Amino acid sequence: MPLRDLLLGLTVIVIWALNIIVIKVGVADMPPLLLMTLRFSLVAALLVPFTRFTRRQLPWLLLLSVSFGGLHFPLLFLGLGQAEAGTGALLVQMGTPFATLLAAAFLKDRLDRRRWLGLAMSFGGVVVLAGGPSLPAPLPTALLLASAFFWAVSNLIIKVAPPIPPLTLAGWIALFAIPQVGLGSWLFESDQWAALGHAGWSGWGAVFYTAVMSSIVAYGVWYRLLQTHPVSRVVPLSLLMPAFAVLLGMWLLGDPLGASKLIGGLLVVAGLAVINVRLPGWRSTRRAEAPRP
Repeated sequence: MPLRDLLLGLTVIVIWALNIIVIKVGVADMPPLLLMTLRFSLVAALLVPFTRFTRRQLPWLLLLSVSFGGLHFPLLFLGLGQAEAGTGALLVQMGTPFATLLAAAFLKDRLDRRRWLGLAMSFGGVVVLAGGPSLPAPLPTALLLASAFFWAVSNLIIKVAPPIPPLTLAGWIALFAIPQVGLGSWLFESDQWAALGHAGWSGWGAVFYTAVMSSIVAYGVWYRLLQTHPVSRVVPLSLLMPAFAVLLGMWLLGDPLGASKLIGGLLVVAGLAVINVRLPGWRSTRRAEAPRP
């Protein structure tokens, strides 16, 4: 990969890693579901006027608006509000092992020895994290793992759905998810108008960053790289995201780096690498992963 494109790919990874930090800071300034509703509104306003879908694509977009927009993202925001940024980023990466298991169960993907090894390493990393002080309380841990699971479910839906352009996915999923997340905010949160009036730069900055930088700019660059270079050269860069998130959490938020987080994080990332990166001498029938919206 040319140096320019490699630097673009690394920039995207840094944007996504910083997104974890921004979400955590944002939900400290604004209720999570309200922040999520504003984020979806901004994404929809910027993308929907310039994208279209077909009648055949509509049911899949509605389904994804529930699994991805109504479940994955709100659970992520709620979980990060009560977890360390780096640990949260590592737990959310469990979406890849979950997606691997779901593809084996529903799409009949064969799990070879390499992928079983990667799954064992990833889940073993979570067990190591569970034995250390950096793992959040049971509820936010469950929320983050559920967020990862619903990302995996969304990935499965995208694999079987008719092809939909990435920005069309992002824009229309956001639009259809607004009433779902807005209703959740109305039911489970309070004083939304007061929260809007008292929100500072961190809350509104989080709305802008998560919508524009993470959802539109980063994914736009990422998909261009995927169109230009082999998937095997681009996707492994994403393995750096949790590592960057851990480092940024230490630098910006003062999160500690204990032995359990270091060892557990290395196991999770190594497991993801084994699942995602095909090495010479390993035979695999794994399908290419569907893109994240």
